[in-house]
Amino acid sequence: MQVSIPYNKSENILLSIDDELMLGIFEPNEIPSLGAQEALTQALGNGIMTFLEGASNVLVIINDATRPTPTKAMLAALLPCFEQAGISDDNLTLLVATGAHRPVKDGELDQLLGPFKERLSPRLVSHEAKDASSLVRIGVTRNGTPILLNKLLFAYDRIVVTGSVEPHYFAGFTGGRKAFLPGIAGYETIVANHKLAVSDTAHSLALEGNPVHEDMMDALTHIKAPVFSLMTVLDKEQNVVAATGGDIVESFGKAVEIATRVFCVPIPQKADIVVSIAKFPMDINLYQSQKAIDNGALAVKDGGTLILVSACREGIGDQEFADLLGSCSSPDQALQMINKSYKLGYHKAAKMASVCKRMNVMAYTELTEGQVASLFLEPIADLQAALDGAIAEAKSKGIERPSVILLPDGCVTVPSLS
Repeated sequence: MQVSIPYNKSENILLSIDDELMLGIFEPNEIPSLGAQEALTQALGNGIMTFLEGASNVLVIINDATRPTPTKAMLAALLPCFEQAGISDDNLTLLVATGAHRPVKDGELDQLLGPFKERLSPRLVSHEAKDASSLVRIGVTRNGTPILLNKLLFAYDRIVVTGSVEPHYFAGFTGGRKAFLPGIAGYETIVANHKLAVSDTAHSLALEGNPVHEDMMDALTHIKAPVFSLMTVLDKEQNVVAATGGDIVESFGKAVEIATRVFCVPIPQKADIVVSIAKFPMDINLYQSQKAIDNGALAVKDGGTLILVSACREGIGDQEFADLLGSCSSPDQALQMINKSYKLGYHKAAKMASVCKRMNVMAYTELTEGQVASLFLEPIADLQAALDGAIAEAKSKGIERPSVILLPDGCVTVPSLS
């Protein structure tokens, strides 16, 4: 069969795969949906107006451009509510939950704000985790993580949190509480929280007993202003299939149930070769695209081959994890170094090193061969040739019919044995 592989913002690569070898193309499941605006309107319900009663100003937390969250549609649903409640634009601030990422670029405002760009861009503030003057220290989590959050949280009568919920490779799921930590947390907080990601209990779908999630929940208890949460769940085309609104814990829980139905995909068996694609916008850099490696690895046999397809439009994305891997001669050495000392990004290195110990990982990207090779990945210039070579390599090991799985949206598809 011939399969069209999405690459970069608008490119496609045609890949030929022997029908006899294909175990399947596995994508997020389709579920009945209402459509974006109806789902968002239902999620807001009458609750949003009750929430806004007596408010003089509102802080709205939104995701940055590395996420597929439908922020434009969510703003379209929220703005009339603010107007009805008498909240003028002058009393409204959009705080971008960048975490430790860079601030929003002007070229990303269309993606985030769409038709509201001119109106709302003067009201937009990018969180900067290393700006000590913008932070306040408010406590410590049960795991000893210091809680530093953006001061703007304590300058507004009401807080509206927006986001999308999908599996996350060490936080269990994105969305909800993650808007605060790491979304608008201080760098010190993010480092301490992400250090917990090296734990075996910090993995995709895991919430109970996950120390990363525990930190995030503990941070919520220190927020004084009332919070209204508007969460979405997207399908494989990044269209809204569901939305939940109201209490941040309850709305997150409901969204997790729906996201599990969408993104947990049963596979008949693990494959010898898995091709995992990081779709736009998750292909922004290797740091984000690594999610496609982590999820794809769940479907690969020990000793098999995983092929990552991601443009990595802005390079590696975090030099710390790349420098660590580049300084080591083997995945084992990298894991040993991470156990001795931790810097932000090392959790990413630990996850990658663990995968590379178990299988051969190739990468089709815009990164240089040297950059890719330094990360224990095999750089490839021709995707078809790489797949054919992996099949031939498996056959040389005595595997008569090497099995192949394709994950067109590898960053959010979580394969599980049926």
